[in-house]
This record gives sequence, C-alpha cells and structure tokens, in this order.
Amino acid sequence: MTIPAWMSKVDSAPCEYRVARGGRKNFVRKSIDGVVRFFGESMASESYANRPGLLQGLDPRIKLVSILAIVISVSLTRDIKVLAVVYALVLLFALLSRIGPLFFIKRVWLFIPLFTGVIAFPIIFNIFTPGDSLVVLAAPGPGVRLGPLALPDTISITGQGVMTASVFTLRVATSVSAVVLLFLTTRQDMLFKSFRAIGMPKVYVLVMDMCYRYIFIFMEVIRDLYTAKKSRTIRNQSLADDWKWVGSRIGYTLVKTLDMSEKVHRAMMSRGFTGDVKLMNDFQARKRDYVALSATLAFSLALVLISQNIIKV
Repeated sequence: MTIPAWMSKVDSAPCEYRVARGGRKNFVRKSIDGVVRFFGESMASESYANRPGLLQGLDPRIKLVSILAIVISVSLTRDIKVLAVVYALVLLFALLSRIGPLFFIKRVWLFIPLFTGVIAFPIIFNIFTPGDSLVVLAAPGPGVRLGPLALPDTISITGQGVMTASVFTLRVATSVSAVVLLFLTTRQDMLFKSFRAIGMPKVYVLVMDMCYRYIFIFMEVIRDLYTAKKSRTIRNQSLADDWKWVGSRIGYTLVKTLDMSEKVHRAMMSRGFTGDVKLMNDFQARKRDYVALSATLAFSLALVLISQNIIKV
C-alpha cells in the first residue's frame, strides 16, 4: 500500500493568520459584552434586596403603593425646592437601605441626560420659553423665520426656561430614583406578586415574570453562539460578514425562543399550571408597615396640596 502523492507533500510555510491591531472589538462583540454586562449588573443588584436595610423589611405591597403615591405627587409638584427635598429624602432612604450612594446615583443619572435632556434642552431658549435673557447666543434680526416658526430678534437662554428645564429634570430624576429604589429593595418574585395584589391583570404579571426569567437564559445562548463562532474562525471577517451572521442568528434565536416557549408551557401545564403563579411566601403586613404607608400617604397628600398652592411654603 503506497501513500498518495498529495499526502506526501509537506508545506513548511507557516500558517497565514491575521491579528487585530490594537485589540479592537467588532460591533458584535461590543454589543454582546455590553448587554451581558448590563444584565449582570441587574442580577448583582438583586443582592441589595436581601440586605437587612430599612425598606427591605417592609411589606412589598406597602412599598409599591407608597412609591406610586410618591411618583404621582412628584409629577404634580412644580416647586424646585420641594422637589430637591423629596430627592434628598429618596437618597436618604437609599442610604438607610444599605445601597451605595454612588451606585444608586449612577444607576439613575446615567440614563436621564439621554432621554430627559432631549426634551428639556430646547426649553431653555427664548424661542420656546420667553423670559429674561441670561446669555445671548445670536442676533438674527427682525423678520427672520425658520420655516413656519418666526424667530425672535435675539436667540438667548432665558431664566424662566432654565428653571422650567431644571424642574422637569429634577421631577423625572426623583420619580425614577423612587422606582429604582423599589426595584433594588424588593425581590423580583415578591414584586411581581405585589402587582397582582393591587389588581394588575395576571396575564401581564405572568408575561413580565417570564420575560425577566428567560431573558438571562437567552443572553447566555447568544453569547455561546458567538463564542462558538469565534472558536471556528481563523481570520478576521469583514463587517458585511458580521452583519450576515447577526441576521442569521436573529432568525435562529427567534425559532429557538418559540420552541422553548412551547416546551416551557407544556411543562407548566403538565405540572398543574392554572394561569396564576403561586409563591410559597405569603404577605404579612405588620404594624410598622401600616405606619409607613400612613406616613407616605400623608406626605404625598402634602405635596399635592403644596403643588396646588393650598399650603404655602
């Protein structure tokens, strides 16, 4: 038996390979790492709910109703001093709940400039909010129009506009901080159960609960798919190849999601699922819970009365 000629040939040249200069990541890896890091921080934040803090010891239903009352009253408040006091109280309760102030502030203010700033930024100009000029930016002169909008003689930043934008931003920051504080100090299963306690339809609660549980599983699936792809790739691929791979994996993930949802539903039905999630932990409101609820409702009512100028501050 003789060896074929093509098998006896030996190529002593080194294998051709390419190395990414500067260790740059492509957009696929950046996106996956960023999303995984975000959900990893979400999982780590659940550890705050198990700490022996002030709000962790309250009934989840009491906390939910209290936070809703605070958010509604804050949305009606127009006094920036009152909003600053409420925001300071939220930070104080976060500290008493053993939540790091830097972590808490960063978690809130990281997104507020992106969303609230887009709405609040135009308000500071006299085009939208006339008032006393603080800084003159341009002087287009009389009769200048921008499409259907007639521009003033001078474009400037007004004091009334800055105050309106500040009140709006602080109002959003206070409301978001209160909601974040609720999520950080309450276990997710208990929080979803408290939604049912205030009358939210069980199908909505069930969908939110299932989404929260399985989004982490699918993130692991997507990361495993990318790891498998990289382990089988010798050279760097072009951006078009990466987009093509992303498109194919989106379709695969959709099919896998539908298949897993069907299997999970069948498994739940075979175990006696009736459409309502049952938890072993039952709510037991104590005296301090009722005291906390009464104090919060009284404080929220005071904020509403102040916002309507019934109570002067």
